[in-house]
This record gives sequence, C-alpha cells and structure tokens, in this order.
Amino acid sequence: MTTLICGVDEAGRGPGAGPVVAAAVILPAEFDISGLDDSKKLTAAKRDALFDRIISQTQWSIGMAEPEEIDRINILHATMSAMQRAILHLPCTPDRALIDGNRVPPHLPCPATAIIGGDALEPSISAASIIAKVTRDRIMVVMDKSFPVYGFARHKGYLTKTHKQALQEFGPCPIHRFSYAPVRAAIA
Repeated sequence: MTTLICGVDEAGRGPGAGPVVAAAVILPAEFDISGLDDSKKLTAAKRDALFDRIISQTQWSIGMAEPEEIDRINILHATMSAMQRAILHLPCTPDRALIDGNRVPPHLPCPATAIIGGDALEPSISAASIIAKVTRDRIMVVMDKSFPVYGFARHKGYLTKTHKQALQEFGPCPIHRFSYAPVRAAIA
C-alpha cells in the first residue's frame, strides 16, 4: 500500500496586506519532480508553468487566513490555521504531513513533521510552496483592480517604499493587516 505524504507550505507571512495562503500537495509516485524548488528561487514564469503541472497531476488543496483573522490571532497562529485548513481540505486524508518550517499546526488528521528549509529539500513541500505563492500572487493581482492606488500587482502587499508612501497618502484599505506597525502608523 502506498503511503500518502503531503507537503505543506505557506506564502504571505510578511506582507502588510492580503491573506496568508497555505497549500498542501500529495505528489503521486510517478510525478516528474524536475524543476521543483522553493518558490522564492523560481521566476514567475517558471512558477506558473510548474503550478499548471502540479494542479493537473496531484492532489492538492488551499487554506487561507484573511487579514481580519491575522489581526485577531497574529500571523503565526493564522499561518498554522491556514496550514491546518489546507490539509483538512485535501480530497483524502494523508498518512503523514511534511511541514515547511519549525512548527507543526495543531489538530491535524495525521502525524506531521516540521522541516526547516523543507521547501528546498522535499519535493512535496516545494510543490506546496509553488501552489501557495502563485495562488497568493494571483489574489493580490485581483485585489489591485479593487484598490489600484497601492500597487498590489507589483509588490503583492509587501511593505515596499512605494506601498508605504501609498499608505501614508491614502490610509489603509480593507485588505490591509491593521496589526502591522506600518499600517497602524498610516492610521495615526
């Protein structure tokens, strides 16, 4: 019997706007892992190509925590919740989860192991890293259409110089994380 192992990673812990997005991916034994790596090491075009291959050939799921939840329970707990949701939303229950980082989310349906730097070490975590990053980036491009003054399509919600300038000029919008210091400063 095949052991079902899912890799889990997140994107969007650092930005001052938008959700944190986690992905869980179960790679089939025959999946071609060539090209998989930590999403931060790949170009946007390479991530998009791998994203299409991963979603068409694997079992995968997304979990998110919106800015209101991040503000309410903090980014660490929101990230753990998003990871837990991703695992729970898989089409089947995995036998084990490999989590990128140094913590395992609580209340999982299977045993789990945290792996520091796992997105560069374990193909299933690399795949999850790509799914989470591409999904979050696409969400921020859509959000840019609703809130164009902030430049979300360019910086994806990270607190760049231009994003901070827009915050100072226009104040925060509903998808900003009000618990983050630069966003709070823009309110004052």
